[in-house]
Amino acid sequence: MTTTRRQFIGSGAAALGATAAAAVAVVVATPGSAAAQATPAPPSLLRAPRLKAGDTIALINPSGAIYERAPYAIATESLQALGFKVREAPNLRARYGHFAGTDAQRAADVNAMFADPTVHGILAMTGGSGGNRMLPLVDYAAIRRTPKFLGGYSDLTALINAVQVQTGLVTFHCPLASSDWNEFSVGWLRGAVMEGQTLTLANPKDRDDTLVAKSGRITTLRGGRARGPLVGGNLAVLSAMAGSAYWPHFDGAILFLEDVNEYIYRVDRMLSTLKLAGALDRVAGVVLGGFTNCGPGDGNYGTLTLDEVFDDYFKPLNVPVYSGALFGHIKRKFTLPVGLPVEMDADAGTLRYLQPAVV
Repeated sequence: MTTTRRQFIGSGAAALGATAAAAVAVVVATPGSAAAQATPAPPSLLRAPRLKAGDTIALINPSGAIYERAPYAIATESLQALGFKVREAPNLRARYGHFAGTDAQRAADVNAMFADPTVHGILAMTGGSGGNRMLPLVDYAAIRRTPKFLGGYSDLTALINAVQVQTGLVTFHCPLASSDWNEFSVGWLRGAVMEGQTLTLANPKDRDDTLVAKSGRITTLRGGRARGPLVGGNLAVLSAMAGSAYWPHFDGAILFLEDVNEYIYRVDRMLSTLKLAGALDRVAGVVLGGFTNCGPGDGNYGTLTLDEVFDDYFKPLNVPVYSGALFGHIKRKFTLPVGLPVEMDADAGTLRYLQPAVV
């Protein structure tokens, strides 16, 4: 800080899963309630209204503090350029150590912005750390009553997965407000949350001035197709949530992972957490994004390579797996709908929404 279940899960299985999910009583955790102490059965899928020009986006900061003024101004201007009005949550610029306010302050902003009827979407300002700390203070029952767009990535892996698990709301692994709002990232976000397209996420075939493409390359670790709800995010944050009421439901899921600035031995250790907790053995497929600056570190001669670590953990699963998808701590980012049913094709290196992510 970044066939069947074993081949292709057909549309019939997806329909059966949707029917079963709809039949389960919704259990959401209110702050301090007993429901927050154990992972509830998966609630029925809930999608937020699509965003449109003129809507108000609230900026929150559930994680680390920002020590400069310029990023706030740039973020506001970027969202305004997309046609949105922008509101700062009351504690957006708060600070408590390296956090953007106390746990109570950060959770209060999440709760207040979901409760405010004049706010149409909520976007995190930045990542960092600390998102896990405030999860028990979030009012998930209230969020289910007022579903809205919620987006971010990196440390926001904690909040977007917790909200999805506890409420059924499709949340979004997407650029942060402080991210680089380039044409690529803007296009995928607009298609997902403003236009409600049934997108197929495929890396562009950029060759530039070389004989073959050197960036955005897809590597197929194990071929095949699979369908399931999309879960995941930053590996370090996700592994730190293990055993909590906010960890995703991995059964039959498509797992996506990314990370940044972690030594390879740490990536190995975090993947071992997912393995030992039984998560990896339950997924239907895996999509790997950017593992930016994840190297051996100084003096770590003899370490496994990142490719070898991925081979060790993912090839024995006998499910489709590919790496190189454009998400994570990189400039160009897809928008990934957490909780939405998707289909992955590990041979083509694509991830397809099976329905719009918004209504």
